[in-house]
Amino acid sequence: MRIEPKPLNAYPWYLRPFFWNQRRKYGEVLQPGLLWGRSPRVFAALALLFGALERRRSPLDPGLRSLVTVRVSQINHCAFCIDINTRTLNRRGVDWTKITALSEWRQSDAFDERERAVLTYTEAMTCSDAGVRDEHVDALRPYFDEDGLVELTGLIAFQNMSSKFNSALDVPAQGFCQAPGRSRVKGGRPGAD
Repeated sequence: MRIEPKPLNAYPWYLRPFFWNQRRKYGEVLQPGLLWGRSPRVFAALALLFGALERRRSPLDPGLRSLVTVRVSQINHCAFCIDINTRTLNRRGVDWTKITALSEWRQSDAFDERERAVLTYTEAMTCSDAGVRDEHVDALRPYFDEDGLVELTGLIAFQNMSSKFNSALDVPAQGFCQAPGRSRVKGGRPGAD
């Protein structure tokens, strides 16, 4: 990593419950949390936003949210995000065939039309040289109302911020996920794999 975390006792008391919860959920404190924790108010706001996006009553189903976060992580070359988000994707019931095909989803028949529309939009938002066009949004309208479109856009934007932060600071994977029979899940820019 390009910046080292502080010792846990150096963080403000009000961040320690976040770290305790991470240790309970993942077995260890997440490295990005320790880095964001260097700016405690930003970390707290970020945690609230993440919680809002991951709420149970989201108009986006959990598997779809995780497909989006993994794909954004792949494009942004975030080893940590690919690792943890792939673990979440698999725990949400998405099988390894679909997960390993995600970086090459256009060539796979594992994805339905709704997922293809979402992944096209995800890539258009994530790849600065692509840009979102009206037809990207129009392709989503059969599947989402306007509130759902806003939430999807917010999720993609959030994951871009998160994965670019981690990638820039070279946050490594913490070993949460390995595809069966593979050393790591492939990732990269569209068409690069």
